[in-house]
Amino acid sequence: MRTALTIAGSDSSGGAGIQADLKTFSALGVYGMSAITAVTAQNTCGVSAVQDISPEITSAQIEAVFSDIRVDAVKIGMVSRVETIEAIASALRRFAPRCVVLDPVMVAKSGHRLIQPDAVAALCSQLFPLADVITPNIPEAEVLLGETISDVPAMERAARALRALGARFVLVKGGHLVGEAVDVLFDGERYMHFTALRIPTRHTHGTGCTLSAAIAAHLALGCSVPEAVARAKEYISGAIAEAFALGQGVGPVHHFFDLYRKAGVNIGSQG
Repeated sequence: MRTALTIAGSDSSGGAGIQADLKTFSALGVYGMSAITAVTAQNTCGVSAVQDISPEITSAQIEAVFSDIRVDAVKIGMVSRVETIEAIASALRRFAPRCVVLDPVMVAKSGHRLIQPDAVAALCSQLFPLADVITPNIPEAEVLLGETISDVPAMERAARALRALGARFVLVKGGHLVGEAVDVLFDGERYMHFTALRIPTRHTHGTGCTLSAAIAAHLALGCSVPEAVARAKEYISGAIAEAFALGQGVGPVHHFFDLYRKAGVNIGSQG
């Protein structure tokens, strides 16, 4: 059994964060483990409160996993404070996991900021160099670079600039652009484009968390980074296509769409 550890925040509504990551790992045949960095009071309408977990407890969770269980891949999501980033970086340098995927979560879909301003620099200087892949969406890349990104050539320039901060691969996600959903992967020498048809639905809660977790799962299973991205892109497209209305706001993607389909269970896709 291959394994993956997610280091991220908890979403009480179950659609994003730790919960989305563990669902994704399970759906893709990887045993999931977690180290929680923060607890959010969150539902389909937004984030109403955040409580950070102490860096000592976050570090202890990571050590508890690594000291006992082989970790084939690590996914990092919400890390809101400098002290938390420092604790995670120290643990990763100590345990040297084979694969690290970092999703630089900054702002929830509702607009709630999920990282403190002074933590952005620490994220870039301490965690980017430890990552095999970072997966910013366009708004996150704009914050990191202080630039506007409005088309695919600008995404390519952003990927190059972000890779200079230390990660092996940069995947700039194009879901915020109009038209086809194009993601740009850069390895320092060539750009690879991953394109999918845009799916007309408002139920996209957890898409970023799910995509990065799917990349980590496929890396844990032995895929190369480009192959992991391609398979993760296919998975998230299916999960979005089967997304459903839940609650009064933005519903979640359907992490187990393929298993439900094989079992003949229909929850009623509602785009």
